[in-house]
Amino acid sequence: MPELPEVETVMRGLAAVLDGRRIARAATTRPDMRWPFPDRLAERLDGTRVTGLRRRGKYILVRLDSGESLLIHLGMSGRLVARPKDAPPVPRMGPQGAYSDARGHNMPPEAHEHLVIETQDGTRIGFVDPRRFGCVDLMPTSGEDRHRLLAELGPEPLEEGFTPAVLSAALAGRRTPIKAALLDQSVVAGLGNIYVCEALFRAGISPRRLAQSVPGRRVERLVPAIKAVLREAIGAGGSSLRDYVRADGELGRFQDRFAVYDREGQPCPLCPGPEAGCKGVQRIVQSGRSTFWCPRMQR
Repeated sequence: MPELPEVETVMRGLAAVLDGRRIARAATTRPDMRWPFPDRLAERLDGTRVTGLRRRGKYILVRLDSGESLLIHLGMSGRLVARPKDAPPVPRMGPQGAYSDARGHNMPPEAHEHLVIETQDGTRIGFVDPRRFGCVDLMPTSGEDRHRLLAELGPEPLEEGFTPAVLSAALAGRRTPIKAALLDQSVVAGLGNIYVCEALFRAGISPRRLAQSVPGRRVERLVPAIKAVLREAIGAGGSSLRDYVRADGELGRFQDRFAVYDREGQPCPLCPGPEAGCKGVQRIVQSGRSTFWCPRMQR
């Protein structure tokens, strides 16, 4: 599932083609994805102007001059791809998949494309999701943070307010492993398996360590490590594993810089080698998820 850097990268790509533009047409191919689409979704988008975009955790919020915000979550296989007016045509579905926008204009979709938005300058944004685990919703912009999917999210890790003191308070008394605690979106928003593994490695913290034992010197290392790995990943356009692509259709490149994630059996980039007792990057399973780490460097 795309994590904070991937969602931030997609949001920035969308902002470049949507912010300040008017939506000329919008349409859906089906009544739902993970959940039913909002009532009259295409009609409510049609003709509105985009006034800004925001990311909250792993969610994208597109603010409209109608006073509503379009919430988008990519799910496990979703991607938002923007194509300029002069781009080559995309593969289309057969007649059975054709649909019309709110004005009755034919807008035949790309395969597995469930929502399409076209701006007045001809840019086409399609939400493609083969597995349909993504979701879309509309809400009053003034109530974004009270939405059921956003209300319980923890602090944004890249904001100044995310400090060692804030994370220490969230971890206090937690007897779960630190890996599981950091994946809890109420502790910190936007982190997922990849970047938790990478941040814990940079901070020298074992993923097995109980969360309540991290406050102190360890959390002073962990918070900067989280911020650094996220910023580097955003700079590289995120990590392209399986379905993720950027809004311009290009792949992210941070997977080329992984220190431990998906590197089981490979040498630890910080250890001198087997002569020092290092067995390389190890893989364990925690709560059904793969964890990659170096037992010699992470305590």
